[in-house]
Amino acid sequence: MNVSHASVHPVEDLPTTDGGVDGGGPNINEVPRVRMKDIQGMPGTAGGLALRICQFVSAVLGICIMATTSDFPSVTAFCYLVAATSLQSLWSLAQAIIDVYALLVRRSLQNYRVVSLFAIGDGITSTLTFAAACASAGITVLIDNDLNSCAHNHCLQFKTATAMAFISWFTALPSFLLNFWSLASR
Repeated sequence: MNVSHASVHPVEDLPTTDGGVDGGGPNINEVPRVRMKDIQGMPGTAGGLALRICQFVSAVLGICIMATTSDFPSVTAFCYLVAATSLQSLWSLAQAIIDVYALLVRRSLQNYRVVSLFAIGDGITSTLTFAAACASAGITVLIDNDLNSCAHNHCLQFKTATAMAFISWFTALPSFLLNFWSLASR
């Protein structure tokens, strides 16, 4: 007996349309787009604002600590660290302002172009910050462990500024990944 059961091969009964495309009314067969929920950490959410504030504070602390030393301009990696964290702090401050605005007016920032801009900006700034932190960490290890000349340098400030840059990168990474993921899921 070869009988097809509805539970095995379900067949949907399409609803009848009063107007449809030809009748001038709404098209009932048109499937509504499902919007992804705003995940905390994405632009325009409280989690996103918290990440941006952490990025900004850690980047600014790293800049201030590095600026208190008199000999950081003599090492290129430390100059690069100051430049990268300056860019990170400006980007994070701008994004935090946008997040505050979006939260105040209760507006979602899940526009494809806006999220693309955020993903590209987050990717660039987080890559620059990570590269600068790694370069500065390498120089700090060279000065401290290999040359044993921490007595003549500001090793504690260099280590602290490098740690702040790593923290800034670590808090920038979720923003980038969430934005990139939301682009990929469209």
